[in-house]
Amino acid sequence: MKIIKPSIEVLTKIDGDEFLKDLEMAGRVCYKSEDKITTDSAKTFVHSIIKSGHESVIEHKSISVKIVCDRGVSHELVRHRIASFSQESTRYCNYGKDKFENSLTFIKPCFWEEDGVEYRKWYAALQVCENAYLELIQCGASPQEARSVLPNSLKTEVIMTANLREWRHFFKLRTSEKAHPQMREVAIAILNEFKELLPVVFDDVAY
Repeated sequence: MKIIKPSIEVLTKIDGDEFLKDLEMAGRVCYKSEDKITTDSAKTFVHSIIKSGHESVIEHKSISVKIVCDRGVSHELVRHRIASFSQESTRYCNYGKDKFENSLTFIKPCFWEEDGVEYRKWYAALQVCENAYLELIQCGASPQEARSVLPNSLKTEVIMTANLREWRHFFKLRTSEKAHPQMREVAIAILNEFKELLPVVFDDVAY
């Protein structure tokens, strides 16, 4: 059994200046102001349309992110239906094979300390789940049958692709203090990456 922390990786190769130029080119069609495009006008233009609420323009660019999280978090991710998802499948992945080192991987909860009673009880429950899963596989159960004993803490990998407007919506919901702590942990990590890559688009999103 393995315990790991969640992680994220931005898969889209982002040239911030080129992203902004593409958005400006699309947005200026609305006003027929293409003649105002200069070598350095994109940043100001994109900032202006976001401030004015004209966010349909930023739907023209998308970003893909690989998210390693637990199953509970993934259930919340896929509720963002405007986005596209590809996810590690417990129907087809057989964790009882050498490819997975004959073991399950779980995501460490951010709200419990390893020396606390809650963490120890959680860890013990996972051991029971792993033993049951591997025994079912050994008995001849298929992965899609054996997965019925797998908990929310099971690690999964998700590729999430969304346009910039949907990412802004995602962050406003999922970085909120009202969001689930593990969902918020992942969302803040992605937002911080985006703020570095495209500050004009995401710097006004606070948490």
